[in-house]
Amino acid sequence: MTRLWNDPADFTDEMIDGFVAANGRYVERVTGGVVRSTRVPDGQVAVVIGGGSGHYPAFGGLVGPGLAHGAAMGNLFASPSTQQVHAVASAANAGGGVLLSYGNYAGDVLNFDAAQERLRAEGIPCETVVVTDDIASAGPAERDRRRGIAGDLTVFRAAAGAAAAGYDLAGVARVARLANDRTRSFGVAFTGCTLPGADAPLFSVPDGRMAVGLGIHGEPGIDETDIPTADGLAEMLVARLLAERPDGADGRVVPLLNGLGSLKYEELFVVYRRVAALLDEAGLEIVDPHVGEYCTSFDMAGTSLTLFWLDDELADLWETPVDTPAYRRGAVPTTERRDAGRIASAVASDEVAGDAASVLLAATVVAALDTVARTIDEHVDELGRIDAVAGDGDHGIGMQRGSRAAVRAARQAADAGAGAETTLARAADAWSDRAGGTSGALWGLLLAELAARLGDAGRPDATRIADGVAAGVGAVVSHGKAERGDKTMVDALLPFTETLTGDVAAGTRLADAWRTAAVAATAAAAATADLLPRKGRARTHGEHAVGTVDAGAQSFALIVTAVGETLAAAPVISRSASADTPERN
Repeated sequence: MTRLWNDPADFTDEMIDGFVAANGRYVERVTGGVVRSTRVPDGQVAVVIGGGSGHYPAFGGLVGPGLAHGAAMGNLFASPSTQQVHAVASAANAGGGVLLSYGNYAGDVLNFDAAQERLRAEGIPCETVVVTDDIASAGPAERDRRRGIAGDLTVFRAAAGAAAAGYDLAGVARVARLANDRTRSFGVAFTGCTLPGADAPLFSVPDGRMAVGLGIHGEPGIDETDIPTADGLAEMLVARLLAERPDGADGRVVPLLNGLGSLKYEELFVVYRRVAALLDEAGLEIVDPHVGEYCTSFDMAGTSLTLFWLDDELADLWETPVDTPAYRRGAVPTTERRDAGRIASAVASDEVAGDAASVLLAATVVAALDTVARTIDEHVDELGRIDAVAGDGDHGIGMQRGSRAAVRAARQAADAGAGAETTLARAADAWSDRAGGTSGALWGLLLAELAARLGDAGRPDATRIADGVAAGVGAVVSHGKAERGDKTMVDALLPFTETLTGDVAAGTRLADAWRTAAVAATAAAAATADLLPRKGRARTHGEHAVGTVDAGAQSFALIVTAVGETLAAAPVISRSASADTPERN
């Protein structure tokens, strides 16, 4: 269990602050994470890694000479936001472009891809290599759908070695892809992990049993078996991995036996004793064996084995010296600290003033967002419980972070005289940034599209608001790639927008149409209990989710139901674009 925290919502920020305070020799704090505090040669490719917190030493502990140049650090088990990734990559860039690398999870892909688009638009060359080493999460024919777990380290280190050797961006990306193609991992767990403030682990394993093929975000395993002996476990792990030996791989392999948080090093050494013997019996040459903690899952008791198959180029790059807070290999020459003040901080743009009608609507936006935040606060524990059934249990706290940040940003903008569009746009950006993860990114998209239809002058009619909701839903579907029936937030979004658009087109008042649409969303969210997940982290453990509603669909239904009451009391929405006087709608 987790014993030490202040406010669970502040845990990640306070953890990063403490990590930087303890490791100023290696890292310095920037918006969204950390970058090297040491000087980087001009023109060197920057390797920027990242993901959710809770996996130490991944990801911040791997920043330093010979390894990553920066790490975007999201909330516990939640991907960093687009803004965080962009800020870290911008700060780490030394003029040679940026390689982004991270584990293959929906939220990370969504946010890192969006950050890559921003970097390229700003003239910073950027490439991405996603790590897909977990053989339990998809079959060999679907390697692109596999998760990234402890094999992250081999990909990150190979890419960083290429950067240190002076490879250009295309060369660093090529090496990273080669390393990923030659990395395979498989893991087991004996207990789940418990997030700060939670009164129970994200999943449990019966005494004497072992979860097989687990994820590193508290996802349960894909199978369960009796706990074997240490030798029996080694035999199972090695057999699974040798069955997927990469094509063309010679006999050189780096074994990495990774503890997931609570397993003792002495237990790992007992297991590795048999792993080494089995690899030797298979005629393999063991290079630089690793036994320890490299990618944990908070306090989970479990282990994973990674095999990294070398070729001549990868073997040479593997010898690159590394010196980071949590991982060291070889001797790194003394490196100067980077120039003070080199890293620029972002400056917030001025608020856009609205006219009288839009300022009045901005007040309704703030009231609606305050309702959203209070609704999430009321249901945060239940949303986390639902999400933990086949996911990582962070949906409630992520929505809480996002909605609270949105309220603060909206209130600040409205108090400064901003119109409705600017007020909601600031809230959308804050929600996406603070929530992180898939839901944070998608709620940011949804609110941003709606904001664009509100304007900072005049009052939008019901049709324009319905169009804004539809545009937001379209953005969510386009970026999230989910469809109706995939057991995601989309299953509630589509019935909501279809009902809202239809009723408004038929002349129904906005507040009444919204209430009817909320009823449709609530029914659709309830119906997700019967669905098998086809997207996101829950996909791998789909059978566990049958009988439980989707957390994203459920939170959306709760939110639109509560917002309906705010709209009913808001005398600021006109029936038509030409209306000149406020009226209840």
